[in-house]
Amino acid sequence: MQEENIKSLSFGCRLNALECEKIKNIVAPCMDTAVIVNTCSVTAEAERQSAQAVRKIARENPNVPIFVTGCGATRNPGLFEKIPNTVVIDNSVKTDKNQYVNGLKRLNADGKILKFPHETPELSKQFIQIQNGCNHKCTYCVTRLLRGPAVSFPYDEILADARVAVDNGFYEIVITGVDSASYAYKMGDKFIFISDICKMLLRDVPEIQRLRISSLDPASPEIFKIIDLIHNDKRMMSHLHLSMQSGSDTILSAMARRHNADTVRKIVDAADGITFSWDIICGFPGETDELFNETCDLVREVKPIKIHAFPFSPRPGTVGATMPNQIAREISKKRVHTITELADKNMSEFMATCIGKTVSVLMENNNIGRTPNDIDVVVSGDKIPAKTICDVKIINIKNGQFIGERI
Repeated sequence: MQEENIKSLSFGCRLNALECEKIKNIVAPCMDTAVIVNTCSVTAEAERQSAQAVRKIARENPNVPIFVTGCGATRNPGLFEKIPNTVVIDNSVKTDKNQYVNGLKRLNADGKILKFPHETPELSKQFIQIQNGCNHKCTYCVTRLLRGPAVSFPYDEILADARVAVDNGFYEIVITGVDSASYAYKMGDKFIFISDICKMLLRDVPEIQRLRISSLDPASPEIFKIIDLIHNDKRMMSHLHLSMQSGSDTILSAMARRHNADTVRKIVDAADGITFSWDIICGFPGETDELFNETCDLVREVKPIKIHAFPFSPRPGTVGATMPNQIAREISKKRVHTITELADKNMSEFMATCIGKTVSVLMENNNIGRTPNDIDVVVSGDKIPAKTICDVKIINIKNGQFIGERI
């Protein structure tokens, strides 16, 4: 097998990218040439982009087998099945080698990859999946319908992945899943949860220097245990990403979320020295200007330093798609801009407090690294290899990045 002839492309969440690499490793021993595309369906735009990319790959690489999987392909297989030399693999069997082997036989395609400008960026940290699926019923979410109920992975598998990661030179581990906060696995005579996974990994793999969690549901009581762990073990990164979706109790209730604004206030009150980023959906059905302003007020009050905001996209099969009082997309886009500006202001204020401090930085490429708060820092001086973790003194801010000197 020529490694350059097995290519992968992922859309959407980091979990999709991680799964795409797993699939690539599964099919590599079985075939000489293939393209794997892991699609996303979280918004209509994500689904459209996935299909557009597959059509372009097929056009530029005739007679090359293309395997399309993920949420977009599972929700709308017909969108991809008509594309030449393409096999659709459902989410439920996306890691089954036989699906790809049998698909290749049906295609009878054996061309070489001619053009593929989608190289996966080299990461300095390793993502490790601890669970899949979700048991909740948020009214906007199609992902839970496409990935199925929550399944927690055995600790032995998670531990093995962590040991492989450090053997490969990754000293920052990021725990990820569809709903990581719901992790619950019976080990012996008791259940272990996500906070236990963090403690056990730090104990069993002492080479781990930095551990963080990709995203957490604010409703999970595990958050307070994780905050305690951050306060008591410097290897836990002092930044948490919350799947907030809104700061308005009225909208959160309509979304069937299990938290409210006061839940988040309590989390922030307990999280001294910890920064936050949020996901926010703008323009959910029924979100008046007044209700959107409640979210903005909460942003000003508790000061998340980053917000991933995006317009509501009605997904077929979800309750939200049929709700009355749908919001015009141009209004949703304006709200995305407004709330992003508020988060940028919070970020600027926080960064100003860091001047003169020394922080641990994970180096990536071109002497740019990441602080524990997940902020870029450009380190002056000689080139520092990627994956290096070093102490850096913050001396300035430029173009939204820290400028630092290695200690």
